[in-house]
Amino acid sequence: MGKVTGFLEYERTAPVKEDAKERLKHYNEFVQNFELEQVNREAARCMDCGVPFCQSGCPLGNVIPEFNEAVYKGDWQLASTILLSTNNFPEFTGRICPAPCESACVLGINKSPVSIEEIEKHIIEIAFNKGYIKAEQPLIRTGKKVAVIGSGPAGMAAAAQLNKAGHEVVVYERDDTPGGLLNYGIPDFKLQKDVVSRRIALMEKEGIVFKCNSNVGVNVELNTLLREYQSIVLAGGSTIPRDLNITGREAKGVHYAMDFLKQQNKRVRNISVDGDAILATGKDVIVIGGGDTGSDCIGTSNRQGAKSVMQFEIMPMPSQHRTSNMPWPTFPMLLKVTSSHEEGCERAWGVNTKEFIKDENGNLKALKVVDVEWEIDATGRPLNFKEKAGTERDLPCQLVLLAMGFLHPQKEGLIEKLGVELDSRGNVKAEEGKYQTNIAKIFAAGDMRRGQSLVVWAISEGREAARKVDEYLMGHSSLSSKDGIPYA
Repeated sequence: MGKVTGFLEYERTAPVKEDAKERLKHYNEFVQNFELEQVNREAARCMDCGVPFCQSGCPLGNVIPEFNEAVYKGDWQLASTILLSTNNFPEFTGRICPAPCESACVLGINKSPVSIEEIEKHIIEIAFNKGYIKAEQPLIRTGKKVAVIGSGPAGMAAAAQLNKAGHEVVVYERDDTPGGLLNYGIPDFKLQKDVVSRRIALMEKEGIVFKCNSNVGVNVELNTLLREYQSIVLAGGSTIPRDLNITGREAKGVHYAMDFLKQQNKRVRNISVDGDAILATGKDVIVIGGGDTGSDCIGTSNRQGAKSVMQFEIMPMPSQHRTSNMPWPTFPMLLKVTSSHEEGCERAWGVNTKEFIKDENGNLKALKVVDVEWEIDATGRPLNFKEKAGTERDLPCQLVLLAMGFLHPQKEGLIEKLGVELDSRGNVKAEEGKYQTNIAKIFAAGDMRRGQSLVVWAISEGREAARKVDEYLMGHSSLSSKDGIPYA
């Protein structure tokens, strides 16, 4: 390793964030980059631990100790080569990944883990700045054509890998711009869209074609794709949100989180929004759901000038530290305080919403809620809940954002017309490790196959599905798996 005693000499440092009051005035990213000396010290903290559990913690199998050593030595070209051998888009994961690699870091047993995510972001940004990242078209084309349906992280990863293998790749996107969740689901203050556009432009230079406003099965004839392409990859995502069907659900002011976030992302880019505007300005906002999407709603609501912001979660409050039920190196379900929470939000756990209360004009004016207590089993898993007597109350609210996760992909149109089998959860059925559906030439990857998950998992799925498509088309694959030799 670069510095064997680095983990003893240096403590973990975090990047500086712009003051909360200032960053609420804009939608740009607000996390400052490390100075080179800081990133060097952080890379030096990587231990010579023998068995790098961080690599198994990462869904992509990133070769973390090796790129940390290259960073410590200042060899940014080698660091970027190592990183890009397993991760097509470190500029995305370096910003929005929850970093399961850090949870598995050996140093994290008794100290703060290495800031792997920050190092990753610095590697790719420095590589772009130094001109190491260039469009690379394959030397030989196979003559095989593959259609990728969906341009989110899974579709982009599959397209990049299939193009690298020499196939002609066309990506179909039903929205007006490529990127899927990266463009319209994640706020700009977490992932600026010029970062996404930069990667899309690079992929186009490499020969990948993106066709937007192309809803396969609706305004793009499915039979045409089946005739023209030797294989199809379904990477459309899990897009049907979980609803809350209680009294008053039809009230004006109850919206899905993704509709709210998509509108604001379009406003930032000066794109007109469809339908009535969903705005938090001057309103008491309640976000129902405690995950990342809920957090994104909080940050967006505060930037829009909400009167107040509250976040509910029906589950009990998570622990702030690992428990015996969350041993290292597993990914712990701990209390998460995001930058959006820091900007202003009242949080509550063990709260169940019973009714959306409307005024005489049908507008939302309040929520009827009640506190609940959970029965916990021996492993710490919540089983059942019951209401706490005397805790029912009405809370003023003019905007509710439902951020309770997603159920499965949209079935109407593409999936129904294709006739692919679905699993018990309503996702496209394709066995892990094979990614092939019941129709031989059709493969599936990402949230459409595995259900709602992380961007890093979507990239991993897209890469692995591409390798199986390559095997199907060519009899063998020139693409390495995450378990193979990652780089020369």
